[in-house]
Amino acid sequence: MKRRDFLKKAGVGAAAAAAATAGVIGCSKKEEPEKKAQAPAAVTKKTYNWKMVTTWPPKLPVLQDGCERLAKRIEELSDGRIKIQVFAAGELVPALESFQAVSDGTVEVGSGASYYWAGKEPATQWFAAVPFGLNGQGMSAWFHGGDGLKLWEETYAPFNLVPRPGGSTGVQMGGWFNKKIETIDDFKGLKMRIPGLGGKVLAKAGGTVVLLPGGEIFTSLERGVIDATEWVGPLHDLRMGFYEAAKYYYYPGWHEPGTYLEYFFNKKVYDELPADLKHIIDAACVETEHWVLAQFEARNGQALQTLINDKNAQLIQFPDQVLADLRKMADEVVAEEAAKTPIATKVNNAFKDFQKVVGTWGTVSEKAYYDIIQPKFSLKG
Repeated sequence: MKRRDFLKKAGVGAAAAAAATAGVIGCSKKEEPEKKAQAPAAVTKKTYNWKMVTTWPPKLPVLQDGCERLAKRIEELSDGRIKIQVFAAGELVPALESFQAVSDGTVEVGSGASYYWAGKEPATQWFAAVPFGLNGQGMSAWFHGGDGLKLWEETYAPFNLVPRPGGSTGVQMGGWFNKKIETIDDFKGLKMRIPGLGGKVLAKAGGTVVLLPGGEIFTSLERGVIDATEWVGPLHDLRMGFYEAAKYYYYPGWHEPGTYLEYFFNKKVYDELPADLKHIIDAACVETEHWVLAQFEARNGQALQTLINDKNAQLIQFPDQVLADLRKMADEVVAEEAAKTPIATKVNNAFKDFQKVVGTWGTVSEKAYYDIIQPKFSLKG
């Protein structure tokens, strides 16, 4: 009975409310009550149309694909509030001018590898690759589990940039050569396309470093402008056709054991975003970061088999003594570069401290495991 009374009262109240509403809607302007409930104003959300410039050739698997994927994911996750048009190297600005273009605010986003900007600040090199340094897993741990990303942001702040890790290529190959490397002296007079700290080690060994964007490497190797080149790994080396221009395919990539890519945003533009859009950008970068490494790990193996079995690439391991000599030179180069600026010194010290920690663990985990299973695998499949 109490429930029936409640429902009756509720029904009367609802009817009264409906009648009152009908009266307001149906009355003339003269009869309209002085006060009416105001409908909430529609919330308009600002949209952003950005441009991204990269250092990668058009349609380059994983690298340029990753940039396209990032732009798509940011647009999806932001419900269209951020739209990014992606330009490959040379389509809007030259490959190695993307850093400056984003720094100046000409465009909002860029992608590359941080060692390309060593001429602007030596410390940038540590966030891409250090010879005989951390692998991709270790670099990720430094950025997300250590102070690597914080130091990266500190390094880029004077250039009006906000960096975000863009994924790792994994351990790279040693490169393509048109002569055999049997002793450290074989590097003397060698003209090689090799960037970053690894390039400085090659120079210390007597070689000549030639910096070229990806789209110019094959032609330069084919025409003898360079004698050797490193690029990334089997997936890209197969696509780039380096096996047609060089005889010997060396490993391992001592110079780039876990090269990290990057996305960098104009700091003023990034800082002005509402908090939710910053979170969306950061989340999309992390998602793409993991996608990039997964692609390389999944696809390099098959490409290597194709290079060996179908393209007759001569796969050769660097001699142990050559690697020992290179490592000694690498230690000297890293120390020299670290001494150039205070931030480079700070970054190098942090990197070395972190490598000691993860290196100890890696010896009894990753290395021990691979030492057990490696004999079961064959280079020829």
